[in-house]
Amino acid sequence: MPNDPAPAEAIPSAVPTKPAGRRPGERRLQILQTLAEMLQHPKAERITTAALAKRLDVSEAALYRHFASKAQMFEGLIEFIEETVFGLVNQITQSEDSGVKQARRIIAMLLEFAQTNPGMTRVLIGDALVIEDERLQDRMNQLMDRLEASIKQSLKVAVAQGAYPAEEDPAARAGLIMAAVIGRWSRFAKTGFRKSCLEHGETQGRILLS
Repeated sequence: MPNDPAPAEAIPSAVPTKPAGRRPGERRLQILQTLAEMLQHPKAERITTAALAKRLDVSEAALYRHFASKAQMFEGLIEFIEETVFGLVNQITQSEDSGVKQARRIIAMLLEFAQTNPGMTRVLIGDALVIEDERLQDRMNQLMDRLEASIKQSLKVAVAQGAYPAEEDPAARAGLIMAAVIGRWSRFAKTGFRKSCLEHGETQGRILLS
């Protein structure tokens, strides 16, 4: 199996903001940006709309002009994660023919995304969704299933290319890989973002795909 390092993907940081000038949707994006920033504090307690409004120096009523509920705000963050991550997965699978390299780059991208977006990591592992609407966690569970399916597909390609024996079980390996990735995300968040998601990442990626 080739040992060349996986190319770095261009990982967006947090929710992108629009240029100043009160353009349509600007305040909505500002709310999501601030929510993501508040989630980056390692010891942050449950975020309330009152605390979010205070941080933005607006009234709570002003928040509800853009979002029907706090759950809808978290849905906005999840949408950003979905669009970003699966957009990058598509870039990887379209630009890389090798199934093994696809899987390696997907692993590296998922770890880099968390490292670049600490607040989003707390959403990924469900930490920020505790006590929130249960449909948010359901949506995150679906996202994880889709990621695992993407890795599984790359591993199927690898089997077809002869990188693994015909009896290889792509589903089992994909499940192991996602468990490892989620474990790295969790350690990153639970250590107050001190333990890097990228520590030994390349070496461990090779082990998972060996």
